[in-house]
Amino acid sequence: MRTQRGFVIPIGGAEKKLRNATILRRFVELCGGAAARIAIVPTASKLDDTGEIHRRAFAAMGVGQIDILHIRDRADAMSAEVVAALGAASGIFMTGGDQLRLSTILGGTEAAEAIRRANARGVHVAGTSAGAAFISEHMICYGRGGPTPRMGMTTLAPGLGLTRLAIVDQHFRERDRIGRLMTALAFNPALIGLGVDEDTAAFIDGDDVLEVVGSGGVTVLDPSGVTQSSMAAARKGGAVGIFGLRLNVLVSGDRFDLHRRVPVLG
Repeated sequence: MRTQRGFVIPIGGAEKKLRNATILRRFVELCGGAAARIAIVPTASKLDDTGEIHRRAFAAMGVGQIDILHIRDRADAMSAEVVAALGAASGIFMTGGDQLRLSTILGGTEAAEAIRRANARGVHVAGTSAGAAFISEHMICYGRGGPTPRMGMTTLAPGLGLTRLAIVDQHFRERDRIGRLMTALAFNPALIGLGVDEDTAAFIDGDDVLEVVGSGGVTVLDPSGVTQSSMAAARKGGAVGIFGLRLNVLVSGDRFDLHRRVPVLG
């Protein structure tokens, strides 16, 4: 019997943590409510209180077991204590900060493998802001905003690989990141682009159907029908033309099948 993979939940950042904390409450409910055991991974942040801020938010929702895993370097990410805590969790939450810290500190470590194993056996994994970017196999590590895709507009790095179907960009509408997501897709036209607004999440279930939760939207860019791209001929900083790119904007309650690449009607 096949074990259902846990939810994969990219959050666009700036999610509400106390009043109207719809996204975090949904995550807690999936993880078991008051019986949940949540492991917080604040590695992306250089701030000392990032993990504690999220611990207080989850505690206010009734979660009794919360572990803050201070993975500050690769030695921490290889420790048996960290791997055991990830293995015992019913939910894993990666905070915001700098996604390059996640890829360079966690990449190729026992901790990263423990997160993948946990998700494969049904543990739910959420990431906000930088944590959202790190969820996908191909990660946007940095780049500039703007509406038009341009050569060199974004730089990619390996991510955690919890989804191999999509590439995620966060703070999407607020920071005008549609150009850099289109640039990433011009490099990787087999993927689907998910642009996640702030206080918004894509709850991707074990069948790779996502549901939008939160106050903003998720922009879904599908390049499967692209007939022409000028990426290979573009010069550094030059605009890139893309023909046939399909765009959908989903809001709370809307769903999208990542395999079939179509919205799912309720």
